[in-house]
Amino acid sequence: MRLTLAERRAIKRSVAAVFGTQATVRLFGSRVDDAAHGGDIDLHIELPPRGDDSYRAEARFRALLEDAIGERKVDIVFHTRGRRDQPIDRIAKRTGIVL
Repeated sequence: MRLTLAERRAIKRSVAAVFGTQATVRLFGSRVDDAAHGGDIDLHIELPPRGDDSYRAEARFRALLEDAIGERKVDIVFHTRGRRDQPIDRIAKRTGIVL
């Protein structure tokens, strides 16, 4: 995994602060591969039913995360538990690492 311990902690803290402690965050994509170089940070955030996946919540999360780790390219996929998985959800769950 190509994230520092400080980056992983910052992501987890930011997710908990905005989406609550019941949210699960996974890193997936190229950052999971230690042999790869560069790439954005791909996050899959799984929310409990009735979790706040609004644009406002996402903007708060991005602001907190940027304050903590600096300006980085971060792609976020939201999924609500209990809803049918989309192909990207299946990929993130199969290949991702829970932070």
